[in-house]
Amino acid sequence: MRVSAVVVSHGHAQELRSSLPALVPQVDELVVVANLPGSVAEVPAGVRVLPNERPRTFAANVNRGIEATSGELVLVANPDAVPDAGAVAALRDVMIERPRCGIAGPAMLYADGRPQPSRRRFPTVGGTLVRRTPLRLLFPPFERQRRHYGLDERPDVPVPADWMLGAFLLMRREMLEEIGGWDGGFRHYGEDIDVCYRAAKAGWERWYVPAALVRHEYAAVVDRRFLTRHTLWHLRGMLRFVRKHPERLRALV
Repeated sequence: MRVSAVVVSHGHAQELRSSLPALVPQVDELVVVANLPGSVAEVPAGVRVLPNERPRTFAANVNRGIEATSGELVLVANPDAVPDAGAVAALRDVMIERPRCGIAGPAMLYADGRPQPSRRRFPTVGGTLVRRTPLRLLFPPFERQRRHYGLDERPDVPVPADWMLGAFLLMRREMLEEIGGWDGGFRHYGEDIDVCYRAAKAGWERWYVPAALVRHEYAAVVDRRFLTRHTLWHLRGMLRFVRKHPERLRALV
């Protein structure tokens, strides 16, 4: 199965210097959506650049890249996500083995090699309130919400997942066409949860693949600071998610 890759750059020309050379040999075609002037410098041979006339949301840019590609599988990768050799092949193998696998995600590592909790459970009301308010100072999420982050599990074979960070996801084009692609109405946060949730509702599986390793910087701004524009974007994203999926309000903890 052919793999098309879509990378959205919002002023990340420097990060692309590391990620694109690692990604190009692993995929059949690659497009970079340049969301701002100066988002792309030199790119490896064969990489197509799609400049935007005006900035769009991340999800809208993902959809633009998907429309410009043709592979049966579509990889969405952040500019700061650098795959180890063979990472994409490991994800593709799982998709081939499991025809109902709509989304496959890798094991992610911080730059220093520490595991990054990229496989997570769908959000609940109580858990989200703790993670996104000063309550997290009293109830540290990585201590009190270990189940949400899967911190007590270290699988070494592919396992099902609720959702995975959108920084590096391999998706089946058939699934994307069925569920209507990514939701461009999300400003910056929540679109990866939403696409995984809609996939689940449509009967598509999501698999976490430990054999695929990706190093990811992961700024995690909303995990470190309160009352920034990122906090407001995250709040807007979560409100949009529950408006679309009000049944999640019944998931309290």
